[in-house]
Amino acid sequence: MAWDTEGTRRRLRDAALIEFAARGFDGTTVGSIAARAGVNKERLYSYFGDKRALWELVLSTELERLAAAVGLTGVGLDDIGAFAGATFDYHAVHPELGRLLQWEGLQGGPAADLDARSTHYREKVERFARAQRDGLLDPALDPGHLVFALIALAAWWQTVPQLAEMITGAGPDDERERAGRRRFVVEAARRLATPSTRQR
Repeated sequence: MAWDTEGTRRRLRDAALIEFAARGFDGTTVGSIAARAGVNKERLYSYFGDKRALWELVLSTELERLAAAVGLTGVGLDDIGAFAGATFDYHAVHPELGRLLQWEGLQGGPAADLDARSTHYREKVERFARAQRDGLLDPALDPGHLVFALIALAAWWQTVPQLAEMITGAGPDDERERAGRRRFVVEAARRLATPSTRQR
């Protein structure tokens, strides 16, 4: 019977995502990933090289999935609200991404896939800057700061759910609260980006 190479690779990537999100790079072992995947750890080395290469693959893959799911199709205020809402939705369904990013920040050193990620975000900042020049967004705000603030506004609910629960009195599984948080994120993003002359 032929060996299911792609299925094994997928099981290892999925197991690595769970392990890295729970324990970070330093707290995760090749053995724990292989055991969760039900695969001999030698397969991990032969498919991915080493734990560092697998960490970078997992993180860059999750960020690519986020970028594919959360597009910024325009530069109008409604689009920015939709962008923030879609970012909120993605992180709500994939809380492991926020954990991976926190672990990456805690461990220090260069970020995974640094050049590609930096290019992606620089392009987003330039789109916001063009919208400012066109009078669609508040020109008084640094466009890089605005991009960062919108991502933080949308993602932080899932990144520190215990803080959100302490402040709001509702947990992440409360559907009514989750819908309220999403409405707030969308409206806050629109208000934050609106030029002062267009404020309601």
